[in-house]
Amino acid sequence: MAGTKMLKLPEVLEEIGVSRAAFYRMRARGQAPKLRKLPNGQVRISRADLDAWWERCTEHAA
Repeated sequence: MAGTKMLKLPEVLEEIGVSRAAFYRMRARGQAPKLRKLPNGQVRISRADLDAWWERCTEHAA
């Protein structure tokens, strides 16, 4: 994971334009990007996982 850009949840929420509640609803349905929970309880999403998720979203929309 060295060299992998990890984004904080507020950064991801701003980029994708959804609220925290909407993100967790998407996650419950299996429709959100993969997140990693840190030992301190914070979550991070890798840039690669977010980009792959965006790609899947555009494929389904087409």
